[in-house]
Formats: sequence, C-alpha cells, structure tokens
Amino acid sequence: MSLGSESDLIYQFDEDAYEDLVRTKPWAKDPNHFKNVKISPTALIKMVMHARSGGDLEVMGLLQGRFEGDTFIIMDVFALPVIGSETRVDAPAEASEYMVAYTELIRRAGRTERPIGWYHSHPGYGCWLSGIDVSTQMSYQQFQEPWLAIVVDPKRTASSGKVELGAFRTYPKDYKPPDEGPSEYQTIPLNKIEDFGIHCKQYYSLNVSYFKSSLDSNLLDLLWNKYWVNTLSSSPILSNRDFIAGQISDLAQKLEQAESQLSHSGRMGGFFLPERKKEESQLSKLTKDGAKTTIEQVHGMMSQVMKDILFNTVQIQKSTPMDIDK
Repeated sequence: MSLGSESDLIYQFDEDAYEDLVRTKPWAKDPNHFKNVKISPTALIKMVMHARSGGDLEVMGLLQGRFEGDTFIIMDVFALPVIGSETRVDAPAEASEYMVAYTELIRRAGRTERPIGWYHSHPGYGCWLSGIDVSTQMSYQQFQEPWLAIVVDPKRTASSGKVELGAFRTYPKDYKPPDEGPSEYQTIPLNKIEDFGIHCKQYYSLNVSYFKSSLDSNLLDLLWNKYWVNTLSSSPILSNRDFIAGQISDLAQKLEQAESQLSHSGRMGGFFLPERKKEESQLSKLTKDGAKTTIEQVHGMMSQVMKDILFNTVQIQKSTPMDIDK
C-alpha cells in the first residue's frame, strides 16, 4: 500500500520493535501502562453494525491490530459465532477454535495484525465491565497479554447519535488501585447498579480516539453519498421508542426509590447526615439522567422539525394582478 500522507503512516508496521516490546513486557511492571486506544473506521463500523444486529442480545468479536508504547491500535475486527443472552455473552470452545483458525488464515494471507483484544455489546445499559466481563478479561490478560476489552452500546449509540464505546483493562488480582476520584458519570439501569458498583474498581478505562487514512476518507465519502437519504429519512425517536420508554421507566423506578429513602430519613429526624448526603447525591445523579434523556429527545424533535421545514413545507407564491396581465 502506498503511504502518501501523514495519516497513512500509522499503517507502517515495525515487527522488530513490536517483538522487542513483547519480550520486555512493560505492562507487567505498571498495571496502568496502557493509556490510549486508536480505532480505525473499518473496525468501528464493523463493531457497531455487529452490535446493532444483535438487538437485545449481547454479541462478541475479536480485535486485530498492534500496540505501540502505551497505545493499542485497532485496525480491524471480526465477529465470533457466539450466541449471547440479554445479560451476558460467553465464548465456548467452538469460538476459541474459530479464533485460532481465523488468525492462522490471516497470517497466511500476509496480514500483520495480531489478535489483541475482544469486544462485546451492552444493549442499552452503558459501557462498563460486569463481573463476568472482569473475570473474562482477567483470564485473557493472564494468558494472552497484552489484551484489551471494548464495550459498545448500540442502543445508546442510535439514541444519542454518537458512538457509545468504552475501552478497558483489568488490574491484577491482588492490586489495589490508587483513589482516582470520581470518574465520568454515566447512566446505569437500576437492575445493573449493584453489578457495576461491586466491580468498578477492578479495571480502568483507556482514552479512545479514531484515525483514518486517505483511503478511509474516500471510502467514507462514497458511503455517505450512497446512504445520505437513509440517514435523513430515519428518526431516532421512532426507531428507538422501546429503548426510550425503558429509560423513562427506569428513571421512574429510581425516583420512587430515592423518594422512599428521603421520606425515611425525614421520619428519623435527619440525625444521619452522611446518609442524607448520600441520598442527595442520588438525586443529583437522577437529575443528570433525566436531563440526558430530555436533551436527546429535544435533539430528535429539533431534527424532525428541521426536516419537515426543509422537505415538506411547500411555499406557494401569491399571484398579483401584474402577473395575471403578463
């Protein structure tokens, strides 16, 4: 492939430098060694399309690429023949055999990408690692380092209009991470909060960015020219109405729970101030959840109004006596 621009240099592969990093294993000395992830458009589109195809079921796939310094570079991905449920996805022996066979085939084809991680979907409940995900990632990091975990939320992607994606690595089993303060807040469904809270200190997130070559830019332009009509004609409010209804229902349940706890504190006379502050913190989180849902719906309505004005409103010019004489 011709490397004609600076953006194409990322596709150059120095095998000697790569093998040197594998031998020295800097990640073994520093659990936070890897800090960044760069993802190609090909990998991103394939992950999102695979996640969307699963509907309410979780799906799983493998990441291909390499790493340089403290950065994972994801060039491509491929889906695994795994049947998930609405709450978990496991890789059986057949999936492992598929991974080995696929890796051998791409090596014979002259591809330089290595398997460096896995991805799976969380349909509608955010990008984080559950207890099962943490165990899976710990196992991978023990036997196949360096290894990365990516989580994609296809429903929130469709609802917000931007890709909801997170990249994670787990800490060693006996490692106690330093207190990093509060992380970026995200909405967690009520039935997932406990699982999220128990395991949230067992892993950390990496900074995610995207890159594209000159060829990627041309291909994306061609895709836009082909699918722009579908993009304009689609409505996130209609296509995601079940997800939106679920969000509102979940928010209502959280409000009822918070109201019950506040009324209980009121009856106790407000003596337990730490508990009171905790409840106020829960209310502030609920405010953020409600505001996020509202903003997404407002954006959807604004989009529909603009489309209606642009494409459905017909301006009828009034005729004048002068026009009639002509």
